[in-house]
Amino acid sequence: MIENKIRHLEMLQSVITRMNSNSFLLKGWTVTIIVALLAFANTKEMNSKFIIIGIIPTLIFMFLDCFFLRQERLFRFLYNDVRLSDENFFNFTMDTKKYKKRKKAKYWRVFFSVTIWTCYIPIVAIILYFYINNFYFSSK
Repeated sequence: MIENKIRHLEMLQSVITRMNSNSFLLKGWTVTIIVALLAFANTKEMNSKFIIIGIIPTLIFMFLDCFFLRQERLFRFLYNDVRLSDENFFNFTMDTKKYKKRKKAKYWRVFFSVTIWTCYIPIVAIILYFYINNFYFSSK
């Protein structure tokens, strides 16, 4: 029976790892897109006021990152319950519905977490800085 518990925990750990990897990739894609947009905005052919468009993919990736972080938290709750459960009963469940009402699993709590804001707010601030800076100096 202990083998079943170990297999279940390994299964849950692989899901948690996948959610974490997705979150990391989203942050990387966001930085790549914004750097590319900033590079193209400085060319003479492109109007650099279009840098504000970078906020759209940043917000989309931010909400996707929130989704993956929330899923990761839900599976961590399930992992902890399986870890503490009786070794004689296993159904290999992957259902996380009963954890959705927990305080740390609330979507807005995840949205305002440190891992989301320390990545995406500086990116939005950089976009706004370049947009305002360009708007101010191009109007003179």
